[in-house]
Amino acid sequence: MAERLLLTCVCCCRLAVSVLCSPHLWVFSGESADVEQAREEWEALESIQPVVSEESSPTPLISFNEALQHFQTTDLGELLKKIQPTIHRTGLATFTHFLFGPPRLHRELLEERDLVFAIAQCSLDNSQAVHLRVLQTIYKRLTGSKLDCPRFGTHWENVGFQGTDPATDLRGTGFLGLMHALYLVMDPETLPLARDIFKLSQHPTQNFPFCVMSINMTCIALHALREEALSKECNRRQQVVGVLNEFYVATFLHLYQLWKSQQKTISDSGFVLKEMELFAKKNPKQMLRRLDVFLRERRYPDPTAQRPSPCLGGRGARSVGTRGKEMHFTGVCELPLNMEGEARLI
Repeated sequence: MAERLLLTCVCCCRLAVSVLCSPHLWVFSGESADVEQAREEWEALESIQPVVSEESSPTPLISFNEALQHFQTTDLGELLKKIQPTIHRTGLATFTHFLFGPPRLHRELLEERDLVFAIAQCSLDNSQAVHLRVLQTIYKRLTGSKLDCPRFGTHWENVGFQGTDPATDLRGTGFLGLMHALYLVMDPETLPLARDIFKLSQHPTQNFPFCVMSINMTCIALHALREEALSKECNRRQQVVGVLNEFYVATFLHLYQLWKSQQKTISDSGFVLKEMELFAKKNPKQMLRRLDVFLRERRYPDPTAQRPSPCLGGRGARSVGTRGKEMHFTGVCELPLNMEGEARLI
C-alpha cells in the first residue's frame, strides 16, 4: 500500500513538472491574456533555429594591388572629366615654368596619373564590396582586431576619423585618402611605421586624429603631383602610383619625426602642415631618400650586416645617399592664422 502511494506521488510530481516545462500544455480553461501571450512568445522562440550566415565571418583583408585593380577595371569616364591633373598657368608663369620648372611627365605615364586623380574624385560607396573591405582592413591593421566593425559608429573616431562616418573626412582626397592609408598598413615594411604613428596619435598631450592626418598627407602628395614636383622621379622609375605612394609615406614619416621630437600638439597642426607641404614639394628627392634610409636602417639595424642587391623597380632600386640635414620648423607658431590651401587638418 505504501509503495503504491509513493508511486502515485512520483507520477503526480512528474506530471506537474511536465505541465510547467512544456509550453504546449500551458492552455487551461480560463487562462489569462498574459499567460497566453507568454505561451505564444515561447513557441515563437522555440521555432527559431540558429543560422550561421556567411556575413558573420570576418571580411578578408584586401591588398593595395587588389584595390588598385578594382579601379583600373572600373569605368571612371565621368570622374576623368572632372580632374585637374596639372596647374593651369598663363602668361609669364607659363614661360618661366617651361624654362626653369620641372620636366613634363612622359606621355606614356599620363593615363596612370589621370587614374590617380580620378580615384581622388571617387567617393566611398557602400554598395561596393571593395570599398568596404578597404575600410575594414585599415581598421583591423591599426587596432589588431580580427572582427569586422559596423559601417557607422564612434569606433571610427578611435582610429582618427572625426565622426561616425569616415566618408565625411574624404572630401579633399576622395577614395585616394583611404588607398594611401591602405598602402601604409598593408606594406610589411611600412606597417611598423604606421603603428608607431598611430601610437603617437594617442599620446596624452601630443595626440592627433590619425586618419585625418593621413588624409592631409595625401593632400600634400596630390598637390606635389599636380604641380609636377614628382614628374622627374616618375619619369625615372616609369611609374606614378608607386612614386606617389612612397612620397605619401615619406611625408607622413617626416611629420611623425617632427611631431615627436619637437613635442608638437594639435594646436600646432595648421602651421606644421603648411610649412611641411612647402618643404616636401620643394625637396621631393630628399624626402624619398630619407624614407629609404629610414626603412633600410629598420631592415638592417646592424650597419655591418650584409645587404642583398636591390631589385629593379623596387624600393631599393633608388640610389640612397647619406641622411639629409634634418629640417626644423623654427617660429612656426608665428605664421598667420588665415592660411590658404588644404594643408591643414580637414
